[in-house]
Amino acid sequence: MTQTLLSFGHGYSARALTRQLLPLGWRVIGTTRSDDKVPALTATGAEVVIFPGGDVEAALADATHLLISAGPDADGDPVLNALGDAITRIAPRLEWAGYLSTTGVYGDHAGGWVDEATPLAPSTRRGQMRARAEAAWQAIPGLPLHIFRLAGIYGPGRGPFAKVRAGTARRIIKPNQIFSRIHVEDIAQVLLASIRAPRPGAIYNVCDNDPAPPEDVIAHAAELLGVPIPPAIPFDEADMTPMARSFYAESKRVRNALIKDELGVTLRYPSYRDGLAALLAAEG
Repeated sequence: MTQTLLSFGHGYSARALTRQLLPLGWRVIGTTRSDDKVPALTATGAEVVIFPGGDVEAALADATHLLISAGPDADGDPVLNALGDAITRIAPRLEWAGYLSTTGVYGDHAGGWVDEATPLAPSTRRGQMRARAEAAWQAIPGLPLHIFRLAGIYGPGRGPFAKVRAGTARRIIKPNQIFSRIHVEDIAQVLLASIRAPRPGAIYNVCDNDPAPPEDVIAHAAELLGVPIPPAIPFDEADMTPMARSFYAESKRVRNALIKDELGVTLRYPSYRDGLAALLAAEG
């Protein structure tokens, strides 16, 4: 039987996993809300279904594996709202299901460390919606669910270089502000490792080894490019959108020991320094 991944919200991370699965003979079906995105997704080798609106039930009937990266909103998880009964029916025959969440569910820890056993205490609306969505997926009986709490994602097309080159990058300084990050290719290898060694009920933090202040990352990107380091701007004086400001509401260092000890993952990009150097090299 062909292994078939049905990916809801077939975005940046899911496409990276697709690049790992297709050479192994997998079939990948990805959903998108927009007809405009179908050609680009098809070009990645995935079959594409419009959701909502398309024949998702047929895709569910074929799925052996499920990946959910579509984000929740004020009304809850959009996949469960539309297909909860259908997913409950197929749950016992699925081999693996993965839900892509966020380390934002842990809330603010004033720069301290968190791991998978840390109680959830999200302080942002985004984090609160993710925590509720996690619980909703966990409540489905028989679903072989694995939750992946992702740190800040970067990779090809998503890095600081464009803004640094354009002179629009800013080094926002907020004392003791620490973020964890993860390269998208490392997300893909963690997901593949879990698919190969499923443990229903598992929760994994997905981040690199090097939590760091955001201003350090911008400064390092400028150094790699050989351009002046952007000036420092105190957080209280920075002109920021409410969304951008909300990212500074929480500060924490995220432990990643479980993906190494249990899944045997060796990160390709253990630090943002490794990841940024590789992105720059790939640009030629």
